[in-house]
Amino acid sequence: MPTLRPLSLIYNEKSGFHASNKEGVYEQIMTIFTQHDFEIQVFELSVEDNFDDFMQQVLVRHHGDDHGVVVAAGGDGTLNAVASKLKYTDIPMGILPLGTFNYVARVLNIPQDLLQAAEVIATGTPKNVHLGTINDRIYLNNASLGLYPLFIQKREQYNQRLGRHTLNAYTSGLDVLIRDHKELKLSLTVDGQVYPVKTSLVFFGNNKLQLQEMNLNIAECAEEGHVAGIVVAKSDKLSLFRMLFQLIKGDLEHAKDVYSFAADQVVVDSKSKTLTVAVDGEIEELKTPLTLAVAKNALSIMVPVDATSSV
Repeated sequence: MPTLRPLSLIYNEKSGFHASNKEGVYEQIMTIFTQHDFEIQVFELSVEDNFDDFMQQVLVRHHGDDHGVVVAAGGDGTLNAVASKLKYTDIPMGILPLGTFNYVARVLNIPQDLLQAAEVIATGTPKNVHLGTINDRIYLNNASLGLYPLFIQKREQYNQRLGRHTLNAYTSGLDVLIRDHKELKLSLTVDGQVYPVKTSLVFFGNNKLQLQEMNLNIAECAEEGHVAGIVVAKSDKLSLFRMLFQLIKGDLEHAKDVYSFAADQVVVDSKSKTLTVAVDGEIEELKTPLTLAVAKNALSIMVPVDATSSV
């Protein structure tokens, strides 16, 4: 008999992975993993779980001679949580994309079809990718403060009422601009150079594809392992409406009073002891100063054998 390799499948109960319309797909995914000699254990995340203890049990399972693969089934939040525990280990992460935009999967040429994604997990090759870091947290796609966290919160309210649609991201953005005008007074230290700024939005991206879709020149910088950032310099509502319109068009680079930059390290400071930050779509209060950098080649992800893109 062949030696079975460990596979731990982790999914968020909110992802709907066991929804009635996915039950048949779920069984087929399990069949694919079984046919490739994996010993499967399935773990469901819930708000009651102690994630650190939970993941420690998962990691122990994968510390043998064959590390197998730890599979994250979900959107950005689930992928981020699992990746944060796999960084700097020899255990590769597999992705079953269940999010709205699935930027991490797409930039790595991982199929959006769940059965095809399962085949990549079973037969693909591990690829090392860069992780953005903000204090002791990581971000796979982006970290931001100012209006963007408000966009995220408002979008979730729209999603709960109206369902999860791309249009809600733009509608919630307009709603925030109309109701929740906000300006931050910050100090940004970019590779040692200090810039005092008044801003409504600071955005840091780690995903080349997402930055390319905004038509930002810093996309290549993110791929090369630099901190890629955007600062909106004006906070009046007319300027912000224009900025949102440019964002919707995918042409943020040419919006007035929007400045992009790349660096090895960025420090964001404020008179406030904490700042509200959206980290891969999850809202958190982080202590200031915020230190951003890139952990290069810190995570291994299963990708198609011929994949050439990188985060």
